[in-house]
Amino acid sequence: MSKNTFSLGLTLTLIFAVLIAPVALAKPTVSAASKPTTTLIGMDISYPQCNVSVPTGQAFAIVGVTGGLATTTNPCLANQLMWANLSTGGTSQDKVQLYVNTGNPGLLSAAWPTTNTANNPYGVCDGSDSIACAWQYGWDRANDDVNLKFQPAAATAGISTVAANYTWWLDVEIANSWKDPVSQFNTDSNVAVLEGMTEYFQSVGGTVGVYSTAYQWGQIVGSSVTTSSNLYTLKNWRPAGSTLKAAKQTCAVAPLTAGGAVVMTQYTTNGLDYDYSCVN
Repeated sequence: MSKNTFSLGLTLTLIFAVLIAPVALAKPTVSAASKPTTTLIGMDISYPQCNVSVPTGQAFAIVGVTGGLATTTNPCLANQLMWANLSTGGTSQDKVQLYVNTGNPGLLSAAWPTTNTANNPYGVCDGSDSIACAWQYGWDRANDDVNLKFQPAAATAGISTVAANYTWWLDVEIANSWKDPVSQFNTDSNVAVLEGMTEYFQSVGGTVGVYSTAYQWGQIVGSSVTTSSNLYTLKNWRPAGSTLKAAKQTCAVAPLTAGGAVVMTQYTTNGLDYDYSCVN
């Protein structure tokens, strides 16, 4: 994930039974020996793996579009998208998926908005530390993620640049800047950022999900996600533990909101993240 954060593990024996033949991301290749023995295992990578050889043969892949912060770009995004496109498929998961860092820095960010789109559900953003501007900040970050970060890299990688062809995961973790959850305004403001991001991705046809732990989700949004929020029904990708067995068991945990569902879990070994599809 964001690599500022959590990520959990699997034994080397299982890894090499599933994903073989490490390759450098600069020239991703696939060999006959790298076919997975199960169709349920994927991988996720981002900027920390820019100079790291990673396995091929994953069923699906999730690539970080951002570079650790919501305003930065993964410098090797194009190469990693080429690698992701080598995924074998065979699950209900999209073969290539994307994730983006999130956060709510408020007025501390030079990117904090001073104007807003016409469809801002919280009213007019005037540049203040307001719920309307928090929503607009989220919308703007997602807009940049699609148009300034992902699409140029996808064109270089030779894959579809259409945002609607991908699942976009919101990486929601306390390692990034969020309003301290000491007031209703702060948690409402954090929710508004995530709602603005979700609204933009959905407006261009993308599918949206949330990556977080129950603890971090609670710290960031508290009880501010209501049934009317566009976050309420989002699917979940959850950190799972140190083994494939734990990853499978985590598929049964309660979703972050009652309207959501856990569709994927994550585990880590030797600095690499592996993902288990809960929905085959």
